[in-house]
Amino acid sequence: MTGTSVPSIVIAFVPAAPIVDTLTHVELTWIEKRIENWIRFGRPAHAQILDRSRRIVSFTPGSIFAFVRWASNDFGTVVSRIDIVRAVAPGEAYQTLPFVRPGGEILLRADGWPKVEKVLQHMDAVEAIGVNGADVAPDHWRHVHNRLIAGHMPRAYTPERHAAWLKRRECEQ
Repeated sequence: MTGTSVPSIVIAFVPAAPIVDTLTHVELTWIEKRIENWIRFGRPAHAQILDRSRRIVSFTPGSIFAFVRWASNDFGTVVSRIDIVRAVAPGEAYQTLPFVRPGGEILLRADGWPKVEKVLQHMDAVEAIGVNGADVAPDHWRHVHNRLIAGHMPRAYTPERHAAWLKRRECEQ
């Protein structure tokens, strides 16, 4: 078999472009009277059911949501926490928190049932004026956080404050 050449085959692997996931994912677990994680407000862009007690909800960059975590054991409540979070875009700085990937900008954080309850009451007052918590000015949630940390009552979110926020946001775009 002289004079016969075998053609060589060159296989080249071209790496695929990385898939950039722009969503912020929150894992929610609900095991009655043991672990109860839920979204108090926010507009998920996607939801995925994992099993009977777990699901993942995802938010687009810039969306604001409230994530409540509560857990107990045989001796009582172990965790009682609420975070109001702004979902971040890829490359933006963020803070990490459990069950939130990759993390987000934490606008408000309250630990312990008395503080969590005050935040929930404040949310109820905001909703009573017809405003969804996800539409509230991020600065207001920071204000509520700072006032609660200092042991003071936060200012009420009024329709006038909301209108001012909407105008300010319109000017930024």
